[in-house]
Amino acid sequence: MKSFSPPNRLLMGPGPSDVHPRILSAMARQTIGHLDPAFIEMMDETKQMLQYAFMTENELTMPISAPGSAGMEACFVNLVEPGDKVIVCINGVFGSRMKENVTRIGGHAIIVNDEWGKPVDPQKVEQSLIDNPDAKIVAFVHAETSTGALSDAKLICELANNHGCITIVDAVTSLVGSELRVDDWGIDAIYSGSQKCLSAMPGLSPVSFSEKAIHKITHRSTPVTSWFLDLNLVMGYWGKGAKRAYHHTAPVNTLYGLHESLVMLTEEGLENSWARHQSNHLLLREGLSKLGIHYLVDEPSRLPQLNSVFIPEGTNEAEVRSTLLNDYNIEIGAGLGDLAGKIWRIGLMGHTSRKENIDLCLSALQKTL
Repeated sequence: MKSFSPPNRLLMGPGPSDVHPRILSAMARQTIGHLDPAFIEMMDETKQMLQYAFMTENELTMPISAPGSAGMEACFVNLVEPGDKVIVCINGVFGSRMKENVTRIGGHAIIVNDEWGKPVDPQKVEQSLIDNPDAKIVAFVHAETSTGALSDAKLICELANNHGCITIVDAVTSLVGSELRVDDWGIDAIYSGSQKCLSAMPGLSPVSFSEKAIHKITHRSTPVTSWFLDLNLVMGYWGKGAKRAYHHTAPVNTLYGLHESLVMLTEEGLENSWARHQSNHLLLREGLSKLGIHYLVDEPSRLPQLNSVFIPEGTNEAEVRSTLLNDYNIEIGAGLGDLAGKIWRIGLMGHTSRKENIDLCLSALQKTL
């Protein structure tokens, strides 16, 4: 056995994205204790910058010490109690995972189905709210990673709020890559991942909870079924000020990396990040069009940072991906579920979203095809 040396890949799949050298360098710095005053100061800065990224003033905004799937579970396990009726919108793989969370907790999932590749239909959501006046929560995926479809989070949250429902939103792929305004749109609970448009390493899940969501968490009639993800306990560690209650040993160096990625976001500017992802998407779209490659998602609902495209007829899709990986060191993603073997998913997230990467991918794809 010897030390592992990974190959130098260009990550243009559905995640993770390329990690910026500044972030890798930050993670290599001296480890200190997770209750060290200097580390707690960095925690406070991380919270403040995450509030900027989410466009929120929510006090309970922090990274969960686990990947985006744990952020999802943290939202559901804290907000859903046995018997609660939850409207779950499914238009891809990750909406189905929301349903799975509700069911395992003992909640009652009311499903709003939409075709994969389409956004969540707000009219269906409204009808479901009318049909289920006792529903307590509406859950949906803002940016469906399995299809590249972007749903209208602002409108869906407005409908939910009008019916007195709390909202849970998956923003794993949308955070800092597409417009997202937690406070202005009335989002109550939201989770994301560090490895997508933040361009940090996998392993952390930024989350944010409104005062309405916190009230539900602190006034539950049953205990939260997960000890590690019980926000009543975690709040004591990620609370205000220097005095923190020990909850778990935080992933110190991984948090260094997230902090650095957020510093870089503040340097670029959030709206500039949104614009960069969109402009690079247009460059990729133009190049793919010249290769005769077409998109799964209609343009108005198309994610700029996750491009799902149909595989050209007669193409061995797995062989193309293998050639890109082995001959050009470029990773692109395959389709999931019903779309397996039908689409590729080409990511332009975070540090990956650069013109030189688009040129390289298009050139390699043309030669391979």
